[in-house]
Amino acid sequence: MTETRTARIPLDPPRSLLTRVADWYSRRTYGSTLDPAAAMGHHPRVLLTEYRHERSLARWDRLDPTLKHLAVMSAAVTVGCSWCVDFGYWVGAAQHGIDPAKLRAVPSWRDGDALTDLERRVVEYAEAMSTTPMGVTDEMVAGLRRDLDDAALVELTMMVSVENARSRTNGALGLSSQGFRDRCELPARA
Repeated sequence: MTETRTARIPLDPPRSLLTRVADWYSRRTYGSTLDPAAAMGHHPRVLLTEYRHERSLARWDRLDPTLKHLAVMSAAVTVGCSWCVDFGYWVGAAQHGIDPAKLRAVPSWRDGDALTDLERRVVEYAEAMSTTPMGVTDEMVAGLRRDLDDAALVELTMMVSVENARSRTNGALGLSSQGFRDRCELPARA
């Protein structure tokens, strides 16, 4: 369900070549203009830097994509960014084919059995990284290192950090769900 829009910044930035290209790319790739991109359009250097940053992140490949998306979703849920949860659900399910039951399980991961043991440890780690004060323990990291090599653990940690920045930025700007999850062709919940 799409929430009422509560952005704290106008989502109609000054028109420039960069904002027009960003709008075109966003509509072509995602079907609509992404609210975070519209907000960043007020500061073209931030918009361009973030575009480059996201394109670079998309090329990281040492961590299993399902683990990556579950970690990102966990961080977004923990921080409380409805925009990031909405978009992350759509990206994971519709674009990357991740089992929607796994994505739905993230907010209540302790209560269900949709996630494997490793997926639960990844979600727990992302949640612990996203709290204040941070709750990561040596035991969590040791548990992850049983299944992840050092490169995958570093990528996991960085992706959670990146999602914390995204979620906190979007939350502070008042960006809320844009209805991406509603576009997923998913079976109804039992």
